[in-house]
Amino acid sequence: MHAAKPDERTLEGTVERVVFRNDRNGWTVLRLKPAKGGLVQTVVGAFQELVPGESVRLRGQWITDARHGRQFKADSCLPLAPATLMGIEKFLGSGLIPGIGKVMAKRLVARFGMDTLEIIEREPGRLAEVEGIGAVRGKAISQALVENREVKNVMVFLESAGISPSYAHRIFRRYGQRSIQVVSDNPYRLASDVHGIGFKMADAIAAHLGIPENSPHRAEAGLIYTLEECAVDGHVYVPRPDLIVRAEGLLQMDIALLEAALERLRLMGGVVVIGAAKDAPVYLPSLEKAEREAALHLRRLLRARAKPLSLSAQECVATARSAMGIELAQRQQQAVTALSDAKILVLTGGPGTGKTTILKGMMACLRRGRHSMAFAAPTGRAARRMSESTGSDAVTLHRLLEFVPRTNAFARNAANPLSADVIVVDEVSMMDIELFCALLSAVPDQSRIILVGDPDQLPSVGPGAVLSDLLVLGRRLSPALTVVKLTDIFRQAAESLIVTGAHDILRGELPRMGEKGEEADLFMVEREDAQECLDVISQMVKERIPAKFGLDPVRDIQVLTPMHKGLLGSANLNEELQKLLNPLTGPPPERETVYRRGDKVMQVRNNYDLEVWNGDIGFVEEVSRDGESTRIDFGHRTVTYPRAELDQTTLSYACSIHKSQGSEYPAVVIPLHTQHFVMLARNLLYTAVTRGRRLVVLVGSKKALRIAVQNDGFARRCSGLAFRTIE
Repeated sequence: MHAAKPDERTLEGTVERVVFRNDRNGWTVLRLKPAKGGLVQTVVGAFQELVPGESVRLRGQWITDARHGRQFKADSCLPLAPATLMGIEKFLGSGLIPGIGKVMAKRLVARFGMDTLEIIEREPGRLAEVEGIGAVRGKAISQALVENREVKNVMVFLESAGISPSYAHRIFRRYGQRSIQVVSDNPYRLASDVHGIGFKMADAIAAHLGIPENSPHRAEAGLIYTLEECAVDGHVYVPRPDLIVRAEGLLQMDIALLEAALERLRLMGGVVVIGAAKDAPVYLPSLEKAEREAALHLRRLLRARAKPLSLSAQECVATARSAMGIELAQRQQQAVTALSDAKILVLTGGPGTGKTTILKGMMACLRRGRHSMAFAAPTGRAARRMSESTGSDAVTLHRLLEFVPRTNAFARNAANPLSADVIVVDEVSMMDIELFCALLSAVPDQSRIILVGDPDQLPSVGPGAVLSDLLVLGRRLSPALTVVKLTDIFRQAAESLIVTGAHDILRGELPRMGEKGEEADLFMVEREDAQECLDVISQMVKERIPAKFGLDPVRDIQVLTPMHKGLLGSANLNEELQKLLNPLTGPPPERETVYRRGDKVMQVRNNYDLEVWNGDIGFVEEVSRDGESTRIDFGHRTVTYPRAELDQTTLSYACSIHKSQGSEYPAVVIPLHTQHFVMLARNLLYTAVTRGRRLVVLVGSKKALRIAVQNDGFARRCSGLAFRTIE
């Protein structure tokens, strides 16, 4: 709903010229001739397509842009019938109506005057009175004008229903002429059908339209939204009583109505309920399918015979020992010998316990036995790290499984499986249930899988607890599914305070920090005030760390923060660090730009067409003078983004700890303050500390550090994979 603003104004006039329009979101810059006379004005806003000659009534505010001066920023736009002969002629000659150009528009207006539009719409037969228009052409012109008016009517209705112009465009693209009917009958459909419109926006639209709060549609949509929110928190399912309680809190609706709505959803296939128990798990259909099929594939693989290894267990140990050049610890020997019997081998352990080293030893065994191998990780950066550490080419899981963006599916699946004898996947803690299911479906019966991960890191961003479930299964299904946890910290790693500090954190103990003047790699700078923390971080990144360690402040130092908002959140830190490390120099660009040349940025979602992946770090090479395109070098490839697509990237001088999963950096700076209270947790701190290779600096209060270390109370995710696999 458009709430009236104190400085809201109304502006009427005729469109003189459309300067710019983004068809994806409706953002428009135009020149408007006011109806009451005066100078032509610049208008900006997101609204339906307009053409020269069209009359409009705009609501919005006058603003002063730093570069472009005084403008009218429109919040809504109501098309009006052209009020002058010149306006009608300009409107018809704009090219909006097929079959009418400037010459024909002039003829029509000369013949019919102010009645031109009404005659075109209601008496198309009369158009034959104008030279050059026959019966067929006249009918087509009339139909085009009617369709254009219907589009305008739909857009006006959507805006009157409290829907912003940019979302109104998405709705019209989805439903077309049915938009009014769909939105009027059940606005909650928008939450599932239209990208960017969630339950809360649909609920506000419904309230604006007068739909009662106890509407069955609202109850059903609220339950789906609650399940989706739980999935965002990592849960694959929600126990029925918990779902009802959470939905009741959201909707303030009678429990009986919610129970009835849940049953309707079950019957319609909107949710899947397993069993008839009071606490039966309730799933979104896509997640239930992924979990069920993952369990089926696990059972299939564990029952099938793998291609025999060419080496005995003793030969494997000898080969690994020779390749590594060291004596194997007991757990390392266990991992190597498990190659003989395990169909699925899960290798876990914290920093310094030798996961990468023993993996190289196992690879030497497999190569000696002439077994083909494939290497993958959930993200691009994790795959590149895997390549660097193992010396073997690794790809993202999406690349391994040959994701096809057009179909949103994988080309590699049960019907077209992978061909490798052994599939090795690193950073398994980052893999959600749907990706795990896709991987298992593409593994043929005779292949083995080696899964490497650290269960103490943050879990996957998507729903599921894959690594935790595998650890549970390892206790029940060994030796077919064998879990080897490496626990010994090797001598060289034990000299690192990053390594020993990470293990201290896991034990719930405060890590030992380096003292001033000590040659160490883990330090804490204590500051209580958030602004002082920000000042220290700025000084550390720009001056102290580069001077002492010879590191580049932009390319080698990464600030990792628990939150996005706040003084020490990633948004503000990026703004401050951009000013500090890449200040604006030279003449200003013609228009405001998102980035500057030299900025450090991160891709925040996978783009399979461009071959850049969520978490990839890049550096801005060039921003066009008009700001409409930006070229970014990601190392493995350079990509040019139109301005409208830059939302898939963000500044990355600082990023969230979640976004750093699977990555390592030469130096890491971590703000740790009580303003992050809701996010302070042991696994978050552990993940952040283990991202640093040469140096980790905590900046903040001992109280915040203590809270994080002691908080191991994050709730276990609801996941049924382990149960389903052994049932």
